[in-house]
Amino acid sequence: MYQSLIIKEKKLAVIGLGYVGLPIALEFAKKINVIGFDINAKRINMMRNKIDPSQELESSAFDGCAIEFTDELDVLKLANFFIVAVPTPVDEHNVPDLVPIQKASETIGKVIKKGDYVVFESTVYPGCTEEDCLPIIEKLSGLKNRIDFKLGYSPERINPGDKEHTLAKIVKVVSGCDTESLDEIAKVYELVVTAGVHKASSIKVAEAAKIIENTQRDLNIALMNELSIIFDKMNINTFEVLEAAGTKWNFLKFQPGLVGGHCIGVDPYYLTYKSNQLGYDSQIILAGRNINDGMAGYVAKKILQHIIQNNGNVKDAKVLIMGATFKENVSDIRNSKVADVVKELKSFSLNVDIADPYAESAELKREYGFELATIGNNYDAVIITLPHNDYKVLDDTYFVSITKEHALVADLKGIYRNKISSRKYWSL
Repeated sequence: MYQSLIIKEKKLAVIGLGYVGLPIALEFAKKINVIGFDINAKRINMMRNKIDPSQELESSAFDGCAIEFTDELDVLKLANFFIVAVPTPVDEHNVPDLVPIQKASETIGKVIKKGDYVVFESTVYPGCTEEDCLPIIEKLSGLKNRIDFKLGYSPERINPGDKEHTLAKIVKVVSGCDTESLDEIAKVYELVVTAGVHKASSIKVAEAAKIIENTQRDLNIALMNELSIIFDKMNINTFEVLEAAGTKWNFLKFQPGLVGGHCIGVDPYYLTYKSNQLGYDSQIILAGRNINDGMAGYVAKKILQHIIQNNGNVKDAKVLIMGATFKENVSDIRNSKVADVVKELKSFSLNVDIADPYAESAELKREYGFELATIGNNYDAVIITLPHNDYKVLDDTYFVSITKEHALVADLKGIYRNKISSRKYWSL
């Protein structure tokens, strides 16, 4: 397979062209012939015009790429090596929603041929690729894994907004259904990953490796969030504590904050779901999830307490939230915990304005029911949820200009520590 791809006798296809799939497709397209497939015709049109719908890549990233963007199965059938990079979210009950990956498996089942390869990159619980996706492919295609085609798994490690740790610079974990497939899949990814690959012993091991990466981060942030709650009761600034502790060489430098997005705030639930199916109820992982999911309510109550103490009339109070995306310097609003802060504040009858230089108002309205507003003045509280670059240049004078004298500046990520003197300051 590898040899046929590099001499351009065969094509590689990427199914799902979001913030993960598109960078992979374009990197491969600099070396081999690629088909970029997505079910969203509007997104396909944008990419044909060198526009990244996720706003992560410049138009120049499309230059010199041998890629055909399509939403048609007849075009997808021309590929022989398929990479699946579709979302794996959870539903409102935090239960894994496998519909996108199941639909992608159905698509592959309709186009796969003898001798083809299929590699999943979507984050799932150990066993999902072989137990949930493979049967769909085999049923629809009439082909058998290992005999007629080869199955693999290589977890994505894309970090949105990170211009340093790009696809080529991050070691890629790869796995296959047998020794032959593992070697071939490794060679294919080595075409674009200069940092090299790590060969996992099985597909399940590779799935598990990915899911614990994000689970570990979730738990460490949960610890920081719990510490921030404790230190707040002691009138100690958490970020000052972390700065002091961070002088030790082996201290892990995590910070408190809202934990959303489509990885850290979601992936642990895939692991606990599978664990529960196997008869083990997770304790530490779910405890971390409960802490992180509860931070929006904690922040909202701190704001409410301040307003009650300093304003009195809650219904007349105005709150500004600066930052609506799930992390700094990205446009992605999926699973943004800022929406939970908005919901909590509005449940107290507070008037809330939301601003963000990266988010799209229409998308927020469609997803969460609120829109972006022009920043006004006379706010009783301002919550800065994210360290967007645009916010880092703001100072005490700016916050004085948009707030009342008794206002609270709630700086969740500590970017204005020791810089706010004219208003009450609070951070996690």
